[in-house]
Amino acid sequence: MPIETLVPLVFALLFFVLFLGANLGLSMSGAALFGTTMIIGKDGALALAGLSVYESAQSFSLSVIPLFVLMGSFATRAGISTDLFTAFNTWLGRRRGGLVHASIAACAAFGAVCGSSIATAATMGKVALPQMARYGYGDRLSTGALAAGGTIGVLIPPSVIMLIYGILTETSIGDLFIAGIIPGLLLTFFFMITVLVMIRIDPSSAPEVADADEAQKGSAIKQVWATLVLFITVIGGIYAGFFTPTEAAGFGAVGALFLGVAMGRLSPRMIGECLIDTVQTTSMIFLILIGAILFSGFLSLSGTPGLLGSWIVGLDLSPLGTIIVIVCIYILLGAFLDTMAMIILSVPIFFPIVMGMGFDPVWFGVLVVLVVELALITPPLGINVFIIRGLVPHVPLTQIFKGVLPFCIALVALIALVIAVPSIATFLPDLAGK
Repeated sequence: MPIETLVPLVFALLFFVLFLGANLGLSMSGAALFGTTMIIGKDGALALAGLSVYESAQSFSLSVIPLFVLMGSFATRAGISTDLFTAFNTWLGRRRGGLVHASIAACAAFGAVCGSSIATAATMGKVALPQMARYGYGDRLSTGALAAGGTIGVLIPPSVIMLIYGILTETSIGDLFIAGIIPGLLLTFFFMITVLVMIRIDPSSAPEVADADEAQKGSAIKQVWATLVLFITVIGGIYAGFFTPTEAAGFGAVGALFLGVAMGRLSPRMIGECLIDTVQTTSMIFLILIGAILFSGFLSLSGTPGLLGSWIVGLDLSPLGTIIVIVCIYILLGAFLDTMAMIILSVPIFFPIVMGMGFDPVWFGVLVVLVVELALITPPLGINVFIIRGLVPHVPLTQIFKGVLPFCIALVALIALVIAVPSIATFLPDLAGK
């Protein structure tokens, strides 16, 4: 079968099976085995698949994933999310729109110990949404802000999506983590500016509340100092070269466990539940990774990256124009695929093209994560929107999507800024390498 026919057929098979609700990792593995068999035969395809699975399973670099997942699980069960929200609420919540600002800031801080957008949105939503409802905040503002705020968890290190990108492209995970700090802080700032604009347009969506006194503010700092020390130690250790990402993940997991036990919030039963959750989450991620590796192998055998590269070159675009086209393709994919599927399917295709044009792999990783964040809150699949909808079933889905639209605009503005000023993403990694 000609390659020009085989590749679209394999993609059609993959999307059809995904549409039926099949597991992403198994779907990619099956489609890759079919395509590889058509190219090199059954025996060669099975041998290649077996070798790929074995090498993936025994790869030391993958051990960083369960360790950071375990760190996030301990942090969630220990109630760190509640501490963070309470502290930021004391500092920011006692003024018009302050609870929304506190929620966004807490999402950014919780993302620093969680690494998952969905977990950040769900956890902070449970904590913040009842408080906002009690004080009379508008549904559109509160739900939109929480859905958008959850996306910061993918960018602020540690980030599961960055881990996957680093493993797929063999890019330094430490550099990726450090590169996400400035864009993550900028995104937090952009979202807070968006909240101010939304309140200016509709003042009734946020009530005025009296400010907290200095004693309350000082007490709030004491609630989160241990969490901040843990984050600074883990990420600062990577930045300073004291830890490898894997060592930092182990240190972070042990540190989160110690904090939870020391605060009396992690019982032996809860620790066991954290371990089980980590095994389940890691197994899911590894299954997807194995499928991605097999599918990437098929794409390489078929010469798809080269064909796509030739097509893009044929468009006769500048490097900037090529990046814009790739971003637009990502935005289109985000309307139909979840974030993990986007990364797994697209990076093996686009990464060689982007590297061939001389772009920085760390910068491209940050750009990909930003576009993936946009997919988390855009219809029709915006996962974070559905997570928030599950927490407040009385709020119509259309209202949440309307509330999240201004934050989408802010995220697009940051994407454009990172494209225009690449040093936003590369400054800290370059500084660390000097």
